[in-house]
Amino acid sequence: MKNSLRTIRCLIPLLSVLLFACPGFTSAASRSGKPNILFIISDDLTSTALSCYGNKVSHTPNIDRLAAQGTRFTSAFCNATYCGPSRASFMSGYYPHATGVLGYTSPRPAIGERATWAQHFKNAGYYTARVSKIYHMGVPGGIEDGGDGADDPASWTEKFNSPGPEWKAPGVGETLEGNPDGKKPVVGGNTFVVVEADGDDLVHSDGRTAAKAVELLGQHADKPFFLAVGFVRPHVPFVAPKQYYEPYLPYDKMPLPPKISGDWDDIPKAGINYKTSVNMKMDERRQRKAVGGYYASVAYMDAQVGKVLAALEKTGQADNTIVIFTSDHGYHLGEHDFWAKVSLRDESAKVPLIIKVPGKKPAVCHSFAELIDLYPTISKLCGLEVPARLQGKDISRMFDDPNHQVREAAFCVAPMRNGFLLREDQWAYIQYGEDASKGIELFDMKKDPQQYTNLSEKPEFAAVVANFKTKFATRMQAIRANDLGRN
Repeated sequence: MKNSLRTIRCLIPLLSVLLFACPGFTSAASRSGKPNILFIISDDLTSTALSCYGNKVSHTPNIDRLAAQGTRFTSAFCNATYCGPSRASFMSGYYPHATGVLGYTSPRPAIGERATWAQHFKNAGYYTARVSKIYHMGVPGGIEDGGDGADDPASWTEKFNSPGPEWKAPGVGETLEGNPDGKKPVVGGNTFVVVEADGDDLVHSDGRTAAKAVELLGQHADKPFFLAVGFVRPHVPFVAPKQYYEPYLPYDKMPLPPKISGDWDDIPKAGINYKTSVNMKMDERRQRKAVGGYYASVAYMDAQVGKVLAALEKTGQADNTIVIFTSDHGYHLGEHDFWAKVSLRDESAKVPLIIKVPGKKPAVCHSFAELIDLYPTISKLCGLEVPARLQGKDISRMFDDPNHQVREAAFCVAPMRNGFLLREDQWAYIQYGEDASKGIELFDMKKDPQQYTNLSEKPEFAAVVANFKTKFATRMQAIRANDLGRN
């Protein structure tokens, strides 16, 4: 008997190694054999505002720390350049033109009983919870009301909203947009407003979101979880406690991108963004204050991310939790005199994407990835079935080999402008209208990374444009071929 017990004890370490070496298990799987998922998403966050992506003015120490521990993707793209269709896409696993969700609605009517990303984990025995904005939720209106927005109840075991005062918060505020004479009071809506707010973090939505996420991490330590944490900053209004503004004062020291004379002359009308310094009537002072307000909002959001990550460590779950940090799309901060989202230029279409997988070495990955890839990739890493119907790609090999590539181009749309982007390593091709009737933009990203010179009308690039038109038609045909009525 003693010899048998010794043999069993000797075999236990070997069995453990073999178990965790099997596909679908990480080196630190949870007690149930399933890694946890902590999905953190910021709203309207451009990667260029993060210090781990090279910003020398903005301060994001908590996100930087996560980037140093995980894989930081430098060529990750959203699949739509504003909130509603982007979120519906990565949560459903379908491109916007496959579901028809081109605005601010839930993908549920289009996908029927098919499982969303979170629901797929729920069906596999995970506790799934949403805190604040994951699917579309109006900001600031939806946050003031504390409602569910375009949420999908079937995705979650539980859901929690985080109401906040937004632009109504007490403090020192100024409306920057459409206010050239300075007489307009602080106003709500999708408007550039800065409020240096009174009170602490918990006065505002993101502080409450972090507190609830910390609470849930403490309550669900013994069961696999999929916790989705949605922060609404730096979405306008730029509201944060006063302390987060201090590093960015005075605002007149905030840098602005270079102004290029005639910058819009060679692009189609549809390529001029819906918010510009011109139509927002923002002079240079207001532009610099907008950048400072944005960075302060990012700093506030970063602090809340830090609280959630610290709680994950404190509960002892960090070594068996896959952590994802991203944004629903990027954001312009004055490049080309453009502001906000919608544009298909890199500042708007690219997103920060950081994924920390237990047992994987830190890395920087320059290969293309899309937000729609999250559903299949995280499913694969957790040993769950990867539904064949999904339109994203499994990029899990990139965590072992950051040079691995699964796609030659990223695809993104701007439904508000009927715009489409195919972004390759050398070329950024943008067309407006499925027949390109509203114009084309072509940029050589090797020679012109800031996208100043549109080459689409130059005869010497006619073959390049023709090739991209063919690629685009093929891509759209493939997207629509996944008939949601049959699959």
